[in-house]
Amino acid sequence: MPIALLPDRAVVAVSGPDALPFLQGILTCNVETLPEGEARLGALLTPQGKIQFDFLVSRTGDGFRLDVAAERVADLVKRLGLYRLRAKVTVAADPTLGVAAAWDGAETAAETVRVRDGRLPALGERLYFSQGAFSADATEDAYHAHRIGIGVPEGGRDFAFSDAFPHEALMDQLGGVDFKKGCYVGQEVVSRMQHRGTARTRILPIVYRDGPAPAPGTEVTAGARSLGVTGSAAGDRGLATIRLDRLGDALAIGEPVRVGGTIAALAKPDFARFAFPTDTAVAG
Repeated sequence: MPIALLPDRAVVAVSGPDALPFLQGILTCNVETLPEGEARLGALLTPQGKIQFDFLVSRTGDGFRLDVAAERVADLVKRLGLYRLRAKVTVAADPTLGVAAAWDGAETAAETVRVRDGRLPALGERLYFSQGAFSADATEDAYHAHRIGIGVPEGGRDFAFSDAFPHEALMDQLGGVDFKKGCYVGQEVVSRMQHRGTARTRILPIVYRDGPAPAPGTEVTAGARSLGVTGSAAGDRGLATIRLDRLGDALAIGEPVRVGGTIAALAKPDFARFAFPTDTAVAG
């Protein structure tokens, strides 16, 4: 029943009387319907519909907290400031808060704010606590191994910012995009992909059969064709960004999937609802 500190995560606070309409008008997720006690996946996109920042959004007493990659905090505060205009909103990093993850029913005696991770029940909860006032029984690597095993991507690890669409990063499968809420930055592109079914690339779980996982960014191939590139990994499991049409062609002729000299198996995540070349989707 692990609890893992996540020093690679930090909090940006968005507060003030206009915090809700401000975020509702620019984020992919629906903050109006966000209940107390839930952290919902969301993103701020480029006007071309690609992910600039991904984060978990949850309510606070006077606004919202954005749980984001620590190295992206300054850039996110700056970018949100550009959209603020005359809105009565304060956007600031909150260096007093640390972030942890708890899953499989883990408990702690420390004083924390606990919110349900809205992406999947298996991801458990996010914990927010005063820096320096918390200890954990699992490592950051253990959390990422858990995340990878479930098939959940994370920005900066499994896809490059300003390079991936929300569908490619499975945000449409994990509650990170609301297709009924109306306009937000990049909304037209994302809605068009949804209604036309044009998302050919998805991040998929991958198992390396013959050796350790390769470095992120290693090419995934089938015969002479490139299927995509690898993302983060833990042990013999990882995630990879894959062209589904090319994978389907490879599976149809029994062409093994390889990463370097290693044969690999690709699968559809258990939670996913998108069309896949086969039900079992095992290659090699």
